Amino acid sequence: MIKGSCLCGNVTYEISGEVGDIVHCHCVTCRKAHGAAFSSVASVPLANFRLSGAGELSQFESSPGKVRHFCANCGTQIYAKRGGAQHIILRLGSLDDDISSKEINHIWTSQKASWYEINSQLPEHLEFD
Repeated sequence: MIKGSCLCGNVTYEISGEVGDIVHCHCVTCRKAHGAAFSSVASVPLANFRLSGAGELSQFESSPGKVRHFCANCGTQIYAKRGGAQHIILRLGSLDDDISSKEINHIWTSQKASWYEINSQLPEHLEFD
């Protein structure tokens, strides 16, 4: 079982099973939502994700059909979900436990922060392929 939570602890979750490959997203909305150069995310099947404290979550549709869910108290980004998808996009900064997932790429590098230099051997994609 993999566990995670928000900064204040009002929202917690458990994941049964594996967490998908890690993607680093440099799009403007991820940068602004996280207040950072990029957001590290991975896919988790809905059936494997159990959330506690859902009443503490707020949400924001950051782009058409994509809703970000975050703690209304402390602001921690927990996950995003596209309408009809059978998985969530887990915000890896909210994990409490280690995962064995591997980094696979950087996406939306066309919107990368000008002050950040990517220093990895991972593939870079100008948009989301």
